[in-house]
Amino acid sequence: MSRRVIAALLVLALFALHQDFWWWKTARPLLLGTLPPALSYHALYCVLASLLMWALVRLVWPRHIDELERDQNKRP
Repeated sequence: MSRRVIAALLVLALFALHQDFWWWKTARPLLLGTLPPALSYHALYCVLASLLMWALVRLVWPRHIDELERDQNKRP
């Protein structure tokens, strides 16, 4: 499986995880004594989304675009 397919599947999985209907009516148990489950879930979701964005840039960013820009900046 190519990197692009894996990246697309990861994005779709993260999109599916964003639909957290299972925490809508739950207020307990509190995480760290203050955070309700839905807020805790979204905090973790934000961390996962940030890690996915980092991975996408590292794994599937089109490197030839950076090389073209670098070559254009070197011209007088």
